[in-house]
Amino acid sequence: MIPPSELRPLSDGLSAVLGSLKGGDVRTVKGIFGTWDEAVGEVIALHARPVRIDRGVLTVEVDEPGWATQLRFLEAEIRARLEAVGGTVVDRIEVRVAGARQRTRNRR
Repeated sequence: MIPPSELRPLSDGLSAVLGSLKGGDVRTVKGIFGTWDEAVGEVIALHARPVRIDRGVLTVEVDEPGWATQLRFLEAEIRARLEAVGGTVVDRIEVRVAGARQRTRNRR
């Protein structure tokens, strides 16, 4: 059994794991993934989801190219909302269309 003096919060261990995966700390991940729907609204959340955070760059995956355009247009507003709602600062948002690589491969 580990002595109580050597116990550490689980969030410390999770932060270390997420950091090694270039995913930010627990607070950052929770701030983005935990508040995404509230930050972007129900309609956008139905079509876009955060998939990765790396050094301040949030990668968001959308289901249609039109939503990629919309999110690029709203980037500054979404970044501000993520900070206001989740307390998370995002420097930049990269948007990709889900399945775009697969569709390109299928055309070849």
